[in-house]
Amino acid sequence: MFFLNGKKYIYGNIVEWEIFMSMDNKNLFTMGFTAASLALFASCSDSTSAVSEFSDNAYLSSTETGVSSSAADDGFGEIISSDSENGTPTGTPSATSSTSVAQSNSGTVVASSSSIPSVNSSSATTPNITVSSSSTAQPSVQSSSSDKADQINENSGDRPVIAYASSGATVTNGGNCVTVEGGTVKITCGGEYDFSGSYSGSDAQIFVATAKTDTTVYLNMKGLTLTNTVDAPIYIQKSNKTFVVAKNGTTNTFTDAATRTKTHSYTNDAGQAKTDTTGACIYAKDDLTIKGEGTLIVKANYNNGIHTSNDLRVKNGIITVTAKNNGLKGKESVAISGGTINITSEGDGIKSDTEDATDLASGKGSIEITGGEITITSAFDGLSANNAVTIAKGDSKDADNSVVKSPTLKITTGGGQKCLGQSTGGGNGGRGGMGGFGMGGGNSCAPDSSMKGVKSDSSIVISDGVIEINSRDDGIHSGGTVTLSGGKVTVKTDDDGVHADKALYVKDNANVSVTMAYEGMESPDMNFEGGITSVITTDDGWNAAGGTTTTTGNNNSGNTGRGGPGGGFPGGGFGPGGGSTGNLKVTGGYHYIYVGTGDTDGIDSNGGIEISGGVIVVECRMNGGMGGMVDSDGTTNISGNAKLLGFGTNNSEEGKQYSVSFTADNYYGTSEIAFKPSFSGSKMVSSVGQPGVVNSVSGMNKTCFGDSADRCVYTK
Repeated sequence: MFFLNGKKYIYGNIVEWEIFMSMDNKNLFTMGFTAASLALFASCSDSTSAVSEFSDNAYLSSTETGVSSSAADDGFGEIISSDSENGTPTGTPSATSSTSVAQSNSGTVVASSSSIPSVNSSSATTPNITVSSSSTAQPSVQSSSSDKADQINENSGDRPVIAYASSGATVTNGGNCVTVEGGTVKITCGGEYDFSGSYSGSDAQIFVATAKTDTTVYLNMKGLTLTNTVDAPIYIQKSNKTFVVAKNGTTNTFTDAATRTKTHSYTNDAGQAKTDTTGACIYAKDDLTIKGEGTLIVKANYNNGIHTSNDLRVKNGIITVTAKNNGLKGKESVAISGGTINITSEGDGIKSDTEDATDLASGKGSIEITGGEITITSAFDGLSANNAVTIAKGDSKDADNSVVKSPTLKITTGGGQKCLGQSTGGGNGGRGGMGGFGMGGGNSCAPDSSMKGVKSDSSIVISDGVIEINSRDDGIHSGGTVTLSGGKVTVKTDDDGVHADKALYVKDNANVSVTMAYEGMESPDMNFEGGITSVITTDDGWNAAGGTTTTTGNNNSGNTGRGGPGGGFPGGGFGPGGGSTGNLKVTGGYHYIYVGTGDTDGIDSNGGIEISGGVIVVECRMNGGMGGMVDSDGTTNISGNAKLLGFGTNNSEEGKQYSVSFTADNYYGTSEIAFKPSFSGSKMVSSVGQPGVVNSVSGMNKTCFGDSADRCVYTK
């Protein structure tokens, strides 16, 4: 590789370098080339299939050779060209040959013996290598200069075009890389392939089987309807990377069979014999990307909608998936950076579930969403990852160079929240409350199966986006940690609003509103450092519980047993003999807690409570049991820097308590904090002195919770 006149060049060997340096650039093609040098020049075509084997992605200058130089790698094997639609480069797959070439008087380079594929020119005055696209075309060959050379199409200069009709598929410019048998189109080389038309049958399939060392395959959909009555309409058996591109202005529909009887036997690149059955409508064994500004409709009657055994990416497009099982599944990972995505599934909405320990340790098994408008209606979990779930704002840009918008997600699972209500409670059969004695504040109706909104086995991090969850099971649930630092999250559920098995962190600009839940937020280690939160529950508002301890005996805080509907397990999970502990810490933010009638606690910890900052308003309608507005099994410290105001119908176990009658008609508090309660009572807790009626909130700062215009706290 070298630079000349500010442009980057590649060359084959020292001899060619010396010849090149003795030449005028305009006469570059008058010389003969070795196989290695010709392969290097051919590999710099502007074809999608041409991915440079050099780490610096060297490309020949279009000024001298007619080859496009405006290309860049997106980090996922995609070459992006400035003159292409939807970021997909133009051009034609090319091939290499050991046959030398010479320039004719007409300026066209012709082969002295066997046919050589053309190298596209960007100028009419640039020499072209030509070849016939007839059935007698020679098979493609790989360059001897590298065992990673591209396996590429051989054609007359245009990319392969596949058209479906009632009789099956026909191909133009297929070279030796496309074979057609009825409605089955088999692709064996990297490059771009255009598809259109309509076909239905047992052989309706786009079948990709290229070498793993080959370049990327682009399946450009330009108005294709494909229905396979026995198998999957798209099966990517082997490929380095594959892109399914829905071209702008087109609608493309894929439908698979409801059963599978067909199996596929092949040998992978490691020489292992494999037998495979397609488990999705669009089914890939290797990395898969969905993109384009057109419409992609997937009707999966057998199992998953879009599936890859490796990494799945969705960049843009209008994508609608209906699936018998999971909507989108990338076993190794799922990354969504854009698009309008609508998923209706009888399983999970979006899933990543590798169980390989090495993969999990490297971060696989994760879901990352940094853009797009996503709507999920699933029978079970909305997002489900065996590792991490991350929802954040992307740093990429749209075609018009504007920053990508924050992601939006609307998730409904298990039919949504349906059985809890503010009137629920007071009866027996709670979820193991009070150590399993069935005195929970609300009757739980959580399902036996997992129907969570966002679920992760490791961690959930939400730093941006607008997320609306309506779930039968927990809204947000992590087997490890949950960190909420930004975005707007709204949860409605029949179980916990936010649950973390290890630790929960709320901070920075998080805005979380749990509009209905059995328990609002639950974790053994709860940390509120900032943000704005609101929870409305039938049982505990905040519940710091679930940690383990060797201590046994009565555990008055209770209300944490994980029994099923109608009652808890003996011992109530975290009750007597359960050995539960927890700690809760508040250092900042604005927080509102409302709990319904029954044996309910506003703030509950099976360990200690430390409130040293922030603003907290608690409304607790407890009518029995122990606890109340603030309940702790350990030490409770509430400092003067915190602004805590509680309204209750019964005594509070913790906090400075005052006998103050209040109604829903006035603001109550002090000169530092004021709030108008939603019910009447006679007990208040205050960390800022004797509370009473506040006649005016003029001049105080107003902070509202959730989408409410009147559930607001006023502070100085």
